[in-house]
Amino acid sequence: MFKEFKEFAMRGNVMDMAVGIIIGAAFGKIVTSLVNDIIMPPIGLVLGKMDISNMFIALDGKHYDTLLKAQEAGAATISYGMFIKTIIDFVLVAFVIFLMVKQMNRLRKKEEEAPAPPSEKECPRCMSQIPVKASRCPHCTSEL
Repeated sequence: MFKEFKEFAMRGNVMDMAVGIIIGAAFGKIVTSLVNDIIMPPIGLVLGKMDISNMFIALDGKHYDTLLKAQEAGAATISYGMFIKTIIDFVLVAFVIFLMVKQMNRLRKKEEEAPAPPSEKECPRCMSQIPVKASRCPHCTSEL
Protein backbone atom coordinates (compact mmCIF):
# COMPACT_ATOMS: atom_id res chain seq x y z
CA MET A 1 0.00 0.00 0.00
CA PHE A 2 2.87 2.40 0.80
CA LYS A 3 4.45 1.63 -2.59
CA GLU A 4 1.19 2.42 -4.39
CA PHE A 5 0.80 5.66 -2.45
CA LYS A 6 4.39 6.66 -3.30
CA GLU A 7 3.76 6.00 -7.01
CA PHE A 8 0.56 8.04 -6.87
CA ALA A 9 2.17 10.95 -5.00
CA MET A 10 5.17 11.12 -7.30
CA ARG A 11 3.23 11.36 -10.54
CA GLY A 12 3.78 14.60 -12.39
CA ASN A 13 0.12 15.65 -12.26
CA VAL A 14 -0.09 15.25 -8.48
CA MET A 15 3.07 17.30 -7.93
CA ASP A 16 1.84 19.99 -10.34
CA MET A 17 -1.48 20.09 -8.48
CA ALA A 18 0.31 20.43 -5.13
CA VAL A 19 2.40 23.33 -6.41
CA GLY A 20 -0.76 24.95 -7.81
CA ILE A 21 -2.58 24.66 -4.49
CA ILE A 22 0.35 26.20 -2.60
CA ILE A 23 0.65 29.07 -5.06
CA GLY A 24 -3.15 29.50 -5.00
CA ALA A 25 -3.15 29.80 -1.21
CA ALA A 26 -0.41 32.43 -1.35
CA PHE A 27 -2.28 34.24 -4.12
CA GLY A 28 -5.43 34.19 -1.99
CA LYS A 29 -3.54 36.00 0.77
CA ILE A 30 -2.41 38.65 -1.72
CA VAL A 31 -5.97 39.18 -2.94
CA THR A 32 -7.28 39.36 0.63
CA SER A 33 -4.69 42.02 1.43
CA LEU A 34 -5.62 43.87 -1.77
CA VAL A 35 -9.28 43.90 -0.77
CA ASN A 36 -8.72 44.73 2.93
CA ASP A 37 -5.91 47.25 2.57
CA ILE A 38 -6.45 48.92 -0.80
CA ILE A 39 -10.01 48.48 -2.11
CA MET A 40 -12.14 48.62 1.05
CA PRO A 41 -10.70 51.82 2.62
CA PRO A 42 -11.80 54.04 -0.31
CA ILE A 43 -15.20 52.31 -0.38
CA GLY A 44 -15.53 52.94 3.35
CA LEU A 45 -14.54 56.58 2.82
CA VAL A 46 -17.23 56.98 0.15
CA LEU A 47 -19.76 55.44 2.55
CA GLY A 48 -18.91 58.02 5.21
CA LYS A 49 -15.75 56.62 6.85
CA MET A 50 -17.49 53.34 7.56
CA ASP A 51 -15.54 50.12 7.95
CA ILE A 52 -17.43 47.54 5.88
CA SER A 53 -16.10 44.68 7.99
CA ASN A 54 -17.99 46.17 10.97
CA MET A 55 -21.34 46.03 9.21
CA PHE A 56 -23.41 43.48 11.11
CA ILE A 57 -26.75 42.79 12.71
CA ALA A 58 -26.79 41.67 16.34
CA LEU A 59 -29.50 39.05 16.74
CA ASP A 60 -29.95 39.72 20.46
CA GLY A 61 -31.47 43.15 19.74
CA LYS A 62 -28.77 45.13 21.52
CA HIS A 63 -26.52 47.75 19.91
CA TYR A 64 -22.75 47.17 19.73
CA ASP A 65 -20.22 49.64 18.33
CA THR A 66 -18.11 47.03 16.57
CA LEU A 67 -18.38 43.43 15.47
CA LEU A 68 -15.55 42.52 17.82
CA LYS A 69 -17.44 43.92 20.82
CA ALA A 70 -20.57 42.01 19.81
CA GLN A 71 -18.60 38.78 19.49
CA GLU A 72 -16.88 39.37 22.84
CA ALA A 73 -20.32 39.80 24.44
CA GLY A 74 -21.31 36.45 22.96
CA ALA A 75 -24.03 37.90 20.74
CA ALA A 76 -25.03 35.99 17.65
CA THR A 77 -24.45 38.21 14.62
CA ILE A 78 -25.10 38.30 10.91
CA SER A 79 -21.83 39.74 9.62
CA TYR A 80 -22.94 40.90 6.18
CA GLY A 81 -19.94 43.27 5.89
CA MET A 82 -17.52 40.35 6.07
CA PHE A 83 -19.71 38.54 3.54
CA ILE A 84 -19.41 41.49 1.13
CA LYS A 85 -15.61 41.48 1.55
CA THR A 86 -15.51 37.75 0.86
CA ILE A 87 -17.56 38.21 -2.31
CA ILE A 88 -15.17 40.91 -3.50
CA ASP A 89 -12.23 38.56 -2.75
CA PHE A 90 -13.88 35.82 -4.80
CA VAL A 91 -14.68 38.10 -7.75
CA LEU A 92 -11.09 39.39 -7.87
CA VAL A 93 -9.60 35.89 -7.68
CA ALA A 94 -12.00 34.62 -10.35
CA PHE A 95 -11.19 37.58 -12.61
CA VAL A 96 -7.43 37.13 -12.29
CA ILE A 97 -7.73 33.38 -12.94
CA PHE A 98 -9.90 34.15 -15.97
CA LEU A 99 -7.21 36.49 -17.32
CA MET A 100 -4.48 33.90 -16.71
CA VAL A 101 -6.42 31.10 -18.42
CA LYS A 102 -7.27 33.40 -21.32
CA GLN A 103 -3.58 34.26 -21.77
CA MET A 104 -2.53 30.60 -21.55
CA ASN A 105 -5.15 29.64 -24.15
CA ARG A 106 -3.94 32.42 -26.42
CA LEU A 107 -0.35 31.19 -26.15
CA ARG A 108 -1.43 27.58 -26.67
CA LYS A 109 -3.46 28.61 -29.74
CA LYS A 110 -0.37 30.26 -31.27
CA GLU A 111 1.57 27.03 -30.78
CA GLU A 112 -1.18 25.01 -32.44
CA GLU A 113 -1.40 27.42 -35.39
CA ALA A 114 2.23 26.85 -36.39
CA PRO A 115 2.09 25.00 -39.71
CA ALA A 116 3.49 21.50 -39.80
CA PRO A 117 6.39 21.00 -42.20
CA PRO A 118 5.29 19.45 -45.49
CA SER A 119 5.59 15.68 -45.72
CA GLU A 120 5.35 15.56 -49.51
CA LYS A 121 6.79 17.47 -52.44
CA GLU A 122 6.09 17.55 -56.15
CA CYS A 123 8.29 15.73 -58.65
CA PRO A 124 9.63 18.37 -61.12
CA ARG A 125 9.38 15.92 -64.05
CA CYS A 126 6.02 14.14 -63.68
CA MET A 127 4.30 16.50 -61.17
CA SER A 128 3.21 13.63 -58.88
CA GLN A 129 3.33 13.89 -55.09
CA ILE A 130 6.28 12.11 -53.47
CA PRO A 131 7.73 11.98 -49.93
CA VAL A 132 10.06 14.87 -49.01
CA LYS A 133 12.93 12.50 -48.18
CA ALA A 134 12.72 10.67 -51.52
CA SER A 135 15.81 10.85 -53.74
CA ARG A 136 14.08 9.26 -56.75
CA CYS A 137 10.50 9.60 -58.00
CA PRO A 138 8.64 6.25 -57.71
CA HIS A 139 6.43 7.21 -60.68
CA CYS A 140 8.92 8.36 -63.34
CA THR A 141 12.17 7.16 -61.65
CA SER A 142 13.91 10.50 -62.21
CA GLU A 143 16.57 11.60 -59.71
CA LEU A 144 15.64 14.47 -57.47
